[in-house]
Amino acid sequence: MPRFMFIVNYAPQGAKALMEAGGSARRTAVEKAASGMGGKLETFDFAFGADDAYTLIELPDERAAAALALTVSGSGSTRVRVAVLLTPEDIDAAAQLKPDYSPPGSR
Repeated sequence: MPRFMFIVNYAPQGAKALMEAGGSARRTAVEKAASGMGGKLETFDFAFGADDAYTLIELPDERAAAALALTVSGSGSTRVRVAVLLTPEDIDAAAQLKPDYSPPGSR
């Protein structure tokens, strides 16, 4: 199943709610949301710095990832960026593909 990294930043009201309910409650909510989309939460970690949390979630496809990201971001309390994660074998397969491409100015 494809894996996605959700990079999370809390708006002020989201941070306030997080402080009131705690981190475990947030992880449980994300586990439930991922499961409801046919997926599975692999990891949920809070962080210091530019981003507030990183989650790795297995989901059936990109549509499920987009739906989850849009729902979370649409709440207004959290902003989400999503990175599609590829295995080394995915990169091996991609390296075998030869797109017919020429950079600007080469032809």
